[in-house]
Amino acid sequence: FHKILFLILFFADYYFSFFLLCADVEGNGKYGVPVLEGTKGQLVLELNQTLELSCRSTGRWELSWSFPPNLPHDRIRVEESRCGKSQRLHCSRVTLLGGARPHHTGSFLCRYRHRAERQASVYVYVADSQQPFVDHPEMSPDVLYMKEKQPLVIPCRVTHPNVTSTLVKFPNHSLSPDQRNIVWSTRRGFTIRTPTFFYIGLFFCQTLVDGVAHKSRIYIVHRPVSNILDVYLNSSGPVQALKGERLVLNCTATGELNTRVNISWDYPGKVFHGSTSKRLLKHRTHMLFYNILTIPKLRRSDRGLYTCRVSSGNKTKQQKVTVTFYDQAGHFSLTPRRGSVMEVQAGQKAYRISPKLRAFPAPEVIWLKDGMLAAEQCSRYHLDGHSLVIRDVAEEDAGKYTVRVRIQEHGLYQNLTLILVVNVSPQIAEKAVSSQSAAAVPRGSRQSVHCTSHGVPAPHVHWLWHPCPPKGL
Repeated sequence: FHKILFLILFFADYYFSFFLLCADVEGNGKYGVPVLEGTKGQLVLELNQTLELSCRSTGRWELSWSFPPNLPHDRIRVEESRCGKSQRLHCSRVTLLGGARPHHTGSFLCRYRHRAERQASVYVYVADSQQPFVDHPEMSPDVLYMKEKQPLVIPCRVTHPNVTSTLVKFPNHSLSPDQRNIVWSTRRGFTIRTPTFFYIGLFFCQTLVDGVAHKSRIYIVHRPVSNILDVYLNSSGPVQALKGERLVLNCTATGELNTRVNISWDYPGKVFHGSTSKRLLKHRTHMLFYNILTIPKLRRSDRGLYTCRVSSGNKTKQQKVTVTFYDQAGHFSLTPRRGSVMEVQAGQKAYRISPKLRAFPAPEVIWLKDGMLAAEQCSRYHLDGHSLVIRDVAEEDAGKYTVRVRIQEHGLYQNLTLILVVNVSPQIAEKAVSSQSAAAVPRGSRQSVHCTSHGVPAPHVHWLWHPCPPKGL
C-alpha cells in the first residue's frame, strides 16, 4: 500500500510539473507573460494615494521591476514570495512609500529577471489639478535633438488621461494636434512625425484646468548637422618660407547651418611647438569655421607635410600642404622638365610649357616667343604661375620660347630657352578643290598632274596608277 501511494504521489508531482512547464512556454518556445493582478493596463491615483501592485509569474522564474525614471528607489518597497498551490510560482509586490506624486506618473513593468522581453505593464497616472504636467514648469529646459527622417517627440506628459494640450513655439505660436503630422498622447506628449526646420527653437506645452492655464517646462529643439561642405587652406600650393620666419596657415571649413565641426592639425613639429586659434562666423545660408595654426619661428624640423583635418559626426574632410624653407633668401634653380625640345600636335586643346623652377623668394617670370613678349603676340597665350599655357595649338605656335626668371632684390637672373615643334597632319591641296568627274583628253597628248601637299614634318608623296578597265566591261 505504501509503495502504491508513493508511486501515485510521484506521478502526480511529475505531471503537475509538466503541466506548469507547458503553461509557461508558448508554442514558439518563449516564456509566458507575467500577470499584473487587479489592473487593466492603466491606473489613475489621487495625490498622496498609496500604490500597491502585485505581479505573479506564470512559471518558476524570478521576477524583476522597472519603474518611471523620476521615481527614487528609496520610495519603493519590493516584497518577494512564493505562491501558487504548490508554492512553485514567484510573486512580487511593490508598495510606493509616502504617497504618490505627479512626477511618479509613468509605466510600471513586471518582467522575468532573465527574460526581460517577457513583461507586463501598467501605466499609472497621479492626478493633480495644480500640476497637470509630469515635469514641473520650473525645471531647467530640456534639450531635444531632431534627427533626419525620424519623428520628433516633445515629452510633455500629463498626470491624467483626460487632459488635452496645445504645443506652443516661443513666444506665442500655438499648434493644435491634427492626429496626422502632430499627434497628441497623454503618455508621450506631442509627436511630430515629419519635423521640418520650423520645429527648431523653444517650445512648451499648455493646457487649461478649471479655467486656469498651466505650462510645461521649456524644451529646446536642436537639429545637429554634420554636413561639411568644403575645406580649404589659405595656400593652394606648396608653402615656401625662410628659416626662422613666422609661419601662419589658415584652415577654413564651411558647413550647413547648425553644423558643429572639430578642426585639428597634423604637422612635423606638433609635439614641440605651434599654437592654434579658432573663430566661428554665421552667414545666412551656412557656417564658417576658422582654425589658424601659427609657428612663431621655423626650424629645420618643421619642414614637411601639414594636414588640416575637419570632422563632424562620422564625416571627415581634410586638406594638405607641403612646407619647405631655405636657410637664406635669394636663390633659384631653373631646368627643363623633359628636355629642351618639345612636340605637340596641332589642334590640341591646350599645351603647358612648364620648366622645373625652385626659387625663394618668389621670382618675377617673363615668357618670350621668338624674342618677343609671348602674351602680346597672341591672346591664346597666358601665364599660370611660372608656366605658359597655349590654348588651341596651331602651326604658327612653333618656335623658340624663352623664360626669364629674376629676383631683382638679390641681383639673380637666369634664362632658359625651349623649342616647341608643332606637328601638322599632312594635307593635299588639290583634294579640297578637285572635281570628282573624269576629264577627257586627246590621245597622245602630254598631260601633267599636280599634287600639292603640306604637313609637319614634311610629308612623302607616292604616285599610284590605276589603268582604265577594258571597253565593254
